Amino acid sequence: MHRNRYGHALSLASCLFAVCLFCTEHCRAGKPNFVLIVADDLGYGDVGCFGSTVNQTPHIDTLAAAGVRFTDFHSAGPMCSPTRAAMLTGQYQQRFGRMFDTAISGVLHRDRGLPHEAMTIAEVLKEQGYATACFGKWHLGYQPPWLPTSQGFDVFRGLGSGDGDFHPHIDRSGNEDWWHNNKIKMESGYTTDLLTKFSVDFIKEHRDQPFFLYVPHLAIHFPWQGPKDPPHREKGKSYHDDKWGIIPNPGNVSPHVKAMVESLDKSVGEIVAALQKWKLNRNTLVIFTSDNGGYLTYGKNFRNISSNGPLRGQKTQLYEGGHRVPTIVSWPGRIDPSPTDETGHSTDLLPTLAVLAGVARDKFKTDGVDLSPLLFRGEALPNRMLFWRARSQRAVRSGPWKLYSNGKHTELYNLDNDVGEQHSLADQEPDLLQRLSAAWAIWEADVNKSAEKYEK
Repeated sequence: MHRNRYGHALSLASCLFAVCLFCTEHCRAGKPNFVLIVADDLGYGDVGCFGSTVNQTPHIDTLAAAGVRFTDFHSAGPMCSPTRAAMLTGQYQQRFGRMFDTAISGVLHRDRGLPHEAMTIAEVLKEQGYATACFGKWHLGYQPPWLPTSQGFDVFRGLGSGDGDFHPHIDRSGNEDWWHNNKIKMESGYTTDLLTKFSVDFIKEHRDQPFFLYVPHLAIHFPWQGPKDPPHREKGKSYHDDKWGIIPNPGNVSPHVKAMVESLDKSVGEIVAALQKWKLNRNTLVIFTSDNGGYLTYGKNFRNISSNGPLRGQKTQLYEGGHRVPTIVSWPGRIDPSPTDETGHSTDLLPTLAVLAGVARDKFKTDGVDLSPLLFRGEALPNRMLFWRARSQRAVRSGPWKLYSNGKHTELYNLDNDVGEQHSLADQEPDLLQRLSAAWAIWEADVNKSAEKYEK
């Protein structure tokens, strides 16, 4: 009799242990990891899966083949800081002031940055028990208290500025710019390689808890330096008039950029391999995107830099080449591989990750939409308008229609038939033109109202 009681107790304990183990695994699986890899200035046509025949990008191509490849995804701005602000907060960057219409300046804005009141993806996820890390280019503040550790990231290693020499890590103003949290800690090594090492180490260290790993690469932003190109900058010198690196043939920058793209691809491969090594790949959503389009030319001399494929325009411009960017979302075993022509936007990332992490919708603000129904069930995204403002430029997207304006000159394109924006239909569609212009004015009034408290 005692043996039976003991046996029943042992059996009950075993069952409870199995249930607890199941619940633990189930709960753990319910909080996926997130890896957000952001290339800098990567053009729409710079990687193989988006049409490049110049750059060899097998790891990015493999990621695309295993996930959803967005052919119509857009950065919130045509430059670095604007998109980063929108991407991390899930809101149009203009809600935080006109400073975010363009790149934050190391001269004019050195003592400013993303407002601390702005809630980032990292802060949203940290409240859910996530470990958070930012390894790379921040460009939402140049120094404390405007660095990532003030915006929800447990650890930050990388550069605060908009560009730095890939070897000595000197910024455009001649400052040392390699941070470990809130202190300068200079290190030797090629920027892309260092960021990859930090990322791989972070995955290993946090493999037993949910994590958000944000890897905003400096590549392929200038200075245009591949791993074998020489260092250019020295501490204490200004490079505002000489910021591009050592380019023997300015008419053909492509060889330097090719080396940078392929180094970036290698980094993606190593990060994915780390997830596979620790058997995390089936519980990790990986996003690869770019902060804006690529440069085709720069100034009077630099040519053949990047590729935006069939798109018109380049970085800094609100034609498609400035903001339609290569984007991939992958989650093996959870997301069926396929291309999609649904229109995505930088502001969509925060609501998507928040929902997947189990955050209630009323716990965050966003101008974006949750991409989960598209990613997991192939459902169409809701109809919406998207808006851009970059100083005197403005743009609106509604379905296939795109309004572009620069000052008094306004153009209208049907992107379904004219993705290269070659044939304006403004004269043929005056009513539509007026409707889109009116919608943009309403949007601008709304974001300007939000920004008032930051511009006093």
